[in-house]
Amino acid sequence: MLFGAVVLAIFAAGMWAVVMVYTVIDSGGGPVDLSVVAAANAVGLLAFAIPGGIAADRIPRRILLRIVALTDLLAITSVAVAGTLGPVAIPHLAIVAFVLGAGAGFFFPAYSAILPRILPPAQLLAANGLEGAIRPALQQAAGPAAAGVLVAAVLAPAHAAWGVVAAYAIALVLLLFVRPEPAAAAGESRETPAGVRGVLHDLREAVVFTVRTPWLLWTLLFATGWVLVFIGPEEVLLPFVTRDRIGEDPRLFGFLLAIYGIGGVLGSIFVSSMRLPRRYLTAMMGVWGVSTLPFAIVGITHQYWVMGLCLFLVGFGFSYGNVIWGTLLQRRVPRHMLGRVSSLDFFVSLALMPLSMALAGPLAEVVPVEIIFIAAGTIPLFLGAIAYIVAGMARDEIAHPLDA
Repeated sequence: MLFGAVVLAIFAAGMWAVVMVYTVIDSGGGPVDLSVVAAANAVGLLAFAIPGGIAADRIPRRILLRIVALTDLLAITSVAVAGTLGPVAIPHLAIVAFVLGAGAGFFFPAYSAILPRILPPAQLLAANGLEGAIRPALQQAAGPAAAGVLVAAVLAPAHAAWGVVAAYAIALVLLLFVRPEPAAAAGESRETPAGVRGVLHDLREAVVFTVRTPWLLWTLLFATGWVLVFIGPEEVLLPFVTRDRIGEDPRLFGFLLAIYGIGGVLGSIFVSSMRLPRRYLTAMMGVWGVSTLPFAIVGITHQYWVMGLCLFLVGFGFSYGNVIWGTLLQRRVPRHMLGRVSSLDFFVSLALMPLSMALAGPLAEVVPVEIIFIAAGTIPLFLGAIAYIVAGMARDEIAHPLDA
């Protein structure tokens, strides 16, 4: 039930990515308006990531997942209903995007924290690989492709939101039948103060652990820089680059996201089909840094197949590294604080996402798009090298082998 619900929620999120873009365009919005809506989603995620992590370590994870599914369902339903009455206002879309981001702030820590409670350590890489394959397959491939077809078939893009509503509704029903997770092992549970004092205690414990763990701290700093230079061009500018250079058919952009997702699927399957690399930090940082280089070509080329190939490579490398990253959190972070550290990961690494999305549209008005994409594709390689060296990751992975 849990896996089925997660699959449907991911599929719905993939559909919404395309429906949201073309609903903004149908409402007369441009890159700046899309930046506002996308940034609202990121702000919601950041605002609730830390509370979501603390909640994931304190209350049953399945309860959090149910609340998120219900909230997402109501938010998307409001867009679908408004779309049947006329164009959806940009502020309405921004509010919905904020709500969905807030839900993600609770969903990801809860899901990350529940896996090591129900699976043995040796199975976590495979489980993360499966989830890593399902996520891009549905969120970046099947979901966007289905939404592209729906948007092209209906009278207004917002009408396609009813498909998203259906997916979230079924996911919520499945979550209602999820069984409680096993009780914590003896000695695993820890007493913490109640109320505000307890919340601050939990947060401080996670922050101290992160700061005192160099590989964790510097991968988070790398991710922060990566998000700043990459997410804005990908989320805000890519739809307009596709429209201006390739064509206005919504399916063209949807299929590009699908190709990006297929690359992510294969990257996840590839890494999870093998043992965790002995030099796991080297593999993770190396692939993350190199895999963004093809994105520079996306901003230069006018060939659709070249754009697709480059996005496939980016997706492959991104998911390859993400599977290793998720497994490292579950293997090297104490279980009683996994929800908080996961949420701290989201908060720190995505802290500059709103800025990246908010700047992408206005920046494209004064800087050539080609230059923006070249910077987004090349800067992460240098950021990764700095993080790898400063954190001493080569020594760390040898000192902490994860062969099992």
